[in-house]
Order: sequence, then C-alpha cells, then structure tokens
Amino acid sequence: MPSRLRQLLTQFLEYLEIEKNTSPLTVRNYGFYLERFVSWANIDRPEDITMEQVRQYRLYLNRLMNQRKELVKKTTQNYHLIALRSFLKYLARQDVKTLSAEKIELAKIPERQVSFLEGEDLERFLESPMKTKENPLIQSRDKAILEMLFSTGLRVSELVSLQRDSVNLKKDEFTVRGKGGKLRVVFLSNQSKYWIKQYLDGRNDVTKYLFVRHDRAAGNDDVKPLSARSVQRLVERYAKIAGITKRVTPHTLRHSYATDLLINGADIRSVQSMLGHASITTTQIYTHITNQQLRDVYKAFHGRRRRKE
Repeated sequence: MPSRLRQLLTQFLEYLEIEKNTSPLTVRNYGFYLERFVSWANIDRPEDITMEQVRQYRLYLNRLMNQRKELVKKTTQNYHLIALRSFLKYLARQDVKTLSAEKIELAKIPERQVSFLEGEDLERFLESPMKTKENPLIQSRDKAILEMLFSTGLRVSELVSLQRDSVNLKKDEFTVRGKGGKLRVVFLSNQSKYWIKQYLDGRNDVTKYLFVRHDRAAGNDDVKPLSARSVQRLVERYAKIAGITKRVTPHTLRHSYATDLLINGADIRSVQSMLGHASITTTQIYTHITNQQLRDVYKAFHGRRRRKE
C-alpha cells in the first residue's frame, strides 16, 4: 500500500489536472520533480518534511549531474523547489500538517541574456525562404511561418496548433489560447497576411491545420500538421542560409517581436499582454536592452566635449 505522502502526492497531481486545468506536460514535470524529492527523502508522512531536510535536498540538487554529465542548472533546481512549494501549499489548504511553503526560498539565478534579431540580420532571415530551391508551396509556407512568428510573438507550440479557421485574413487580429489555457489577442502584419494567403491558395488538401507537412507520399486526406521540432529545424536552417552565426530558435523571434515593440515606444504592460506573460517580471527581461531613455541620455551627454572639439 502506498505511503500517506505518496497518496497525497497522487491527489495533488489529480488536483492540478482536474481543478487547476494544468497542462499535461506541467503535471508530468511536477510529478517527476516531486517523485525525486520523495524518493530521495525516503519518508512516509508529510509532517516529516523539515527545513533541514529541504536544505540537504538543495545541496543534493546543486551537486546533481544531468544525462550530459553536467551540473543541473539553477533554473532547473528552482523548478524542483517550485513544485515542492506548490505541493506544500496544497497540503496546507487540506489542513495537513507539514512544513510551511513560505519557508522555502528559491535560488538566485543570473539575469537571463535575451537573444534577438534586428536590422539587416532580421531582414535577411525573413527573406531566406525565398532564396532556396524549394518548390513554391514550401517557400510560401516557410515564409508565412517566419513572418507570423515575428508579427505575432507566438510560442512555437501555439503556432503549430493553429487551425485554418483560427485566422481570419480579412482582419488584422485573432485570438490564441496560450499557457494555462489563457486567451489573448495577437496581431498580423500585412506581410504575414499576404504570405499566409499565398500558402493557403497553393494548398489542395482538406486538413484543418494552418501549417502542415508536404510529403509527396501523403494523400490529400493524410496530411499531418507540422510539429514544434519541425519548425525549430526550419528556423535554424534559414538562420544559416541568412549567414547568422548565433543560434536562432522560434523563441528568438518571440524575443525579437517584444524587443521591436519596446524599442519603438510600446509600454511594458501592453507588451506583457501581447506576449501572454502572467507576471510583469517575466516581461522585464527586455527592458535593459530597450531603454530608450538611457539611449537618449547617452547620445545627449556622452562625449560632448570631444564633439565640440
């Protein structure tokens, strides 16, 4: 028979799935992180969880190696602690005696470096599908994908789940369901609308998905949607064709979208809404590279004496 702690863990994961409508991937990740803690701690009761035990667990995580024989990153260590805190909060709401979640602090992590494209690099990248020898249907599909990623800031998972009837090309906007099932409005540029229409006009299949694979062997009724990994690969391919040496991913275009908005004067709260960030803290990773006021101060005051000379 499972221990009391494991029974509560199962109930917590079911609560996430049913009551909180948490994504299957997040439920699976929480299950993995918490199973690691329970197995490591080797305890049967929730009241056996102590601060000293958590301290020892953090030392264990800090020295843990991943499959590539590298130390587990601080962000991944924090994911373990976030899962544990969520579990403890759930237990408290169930009036189960255990350690208070508020006593567990997350590790401080270095500020994230944001990678984005701009200027000539961005233009070359967006034009790169038209520089290949692919057939026109593939060219228009890939061009539409790149333009749409930059135009909307969609996550790759959101892009590949789009259906034809999701996007009305007579309008400049549509609604997308993002993380946690939250709805938000995203906006289409004229370029993305043009290339989506070019792509759809060239299709003769009946598949409902907006972006699909075009295998010669597949019939019109057996066309599969593009996977997130397929989009990642084509983005990497076009970055190489454009002569961009740094790693470029679909998320790089999401960063480019946000950076472009902020550099051109958009306020941080609006960008937060357009990205679908739950917290403004997440959006603030962009502010140190898009602070127009600091740029203006630099241009106005730095090297003034040298300019006069």
